[in-house]
Amino acid sequence: MSLPAPGPLKKTPLNARHRSLGARMVEFGGWDMPVEYSGIVDEHMAVRTRAGLFDVSHMGEIEIAGRDALTAVQHITSNDASRLATNQIQYSALTTPQGTFVDDVLVYKLADEHFMLVVNASNIIKDSHWITEHIEGQGDAVAVNTSSRYALLALQGPAARDVLQTLTGANLAEVKYYWFTTGEVAGVRATISRTGYTGEDGFEVFVPPASAERVWDAILNAGRAAGIMPAGLGARDTLRLEAAMRLYGNDMDETTTVVEADLGWIVGWKKAEFLGFDRLQQQRAEGPPRKLVGFEMLDRAIARHGYDVYFDGAKVGVVTSGTHTPFLKKAIGMAYMPTDRTMPGTEFEVEIRGRRARANVVPMPFYKRPK
Repeated sequence: MSLPAPGPLKKTPLNARHRSLGARMVEFGGWDMPVEYSGIVDEHMAVRTRAGLFDVSHMGEIEIAGRDALTAVQHITSNDASRLATNQIQYSALTTPQGTFVDDVLVYKLADEHFMLVVNASNIIKDSHWITEHIEGQGDAVAVNTSSRYALLALQGPAARDVLQTLTGANLAEVKYYWFTTGEVAGVRATISRTGYTGEDGFEVFVPPASAERVWDAILNAGRAAGIMPAGLGARDTLRLEAAMRLYGNDMDETTTVVEADLGWIVGWKKAEFLGFDRLQQQRAEGPPRKLVGFEMLDRAIARHGYDVYFDGAKVGVVTSGTHTPFLKKAIGMAYMPTDRTMPGTEFEVEIRGRRARANVVPMPFYKRPK
């Protein structure tokens, strides 16, 4: 979970809270972040069965505004933002001209001429520069990195709505998945979105940084009877992998296209153009040379990020994410495989510490929450 970054580590407004709760802190994308509190398994199971609270204030926010803001967003992202209503959100990608990932993002439509992109923590500066450069010539639109204006808390799990509802006058039952509303949480002005990165129902709450501790404490207190737990990056990673949610830097980057990452559903195929559109259309028509697949281990072993994948004795790919999941109690992962080797049931091998272990391609996601 640790990524090298130059200079002193950045701290979220909740850093002192994490330390007072005894969290084990690690470096992540240049930030000092909690990887676990009571243990990854406990935190993972809390989110699957009750609720967990994450500090995700390290994520970035970049806002695009102006008369031609929609034109600008359409040009730089893969999905079709013209389909968004005000207060709606979509998952999308910032793409290169080759159809690969600059980053994966959430696009919030704040108003007809105002959008917000939530980007990955390690990519904030890169993304901000990329967006500013590539919306030039798209008309009246300007991009501003507003990350310092927000702290972001994620309350995830089956008890999330009931817990959060006690702290806000907003009717959370009326907020549909991938929509957001505004109101107050614990007396603090907030944007409340029904989104998350765990595969569970839940909410992400944007508040001013100066009020982050107040809201964090209020949520933990309100959820005490429901068994809510603070959760760190470790559980966030195992939860998102069970739900087959991709992680930038592991499962996709500037060398992998949106089609290869099996995310064709976040491409606006009817759009007139966007960066990388031609390349993705070509891969859609001809088929990509490789594709991301889900797998389960058949042998007793755990495949990890970076392990080599073999088919008929020849190296054919690499594991991008892998773990033994606390809820499913299986060793699972994702890997890039040649397209003709991606059918469910296809067996292959993963090299783990000098020996080959058998694995099996399976459909994704691995876990779907009960309706």
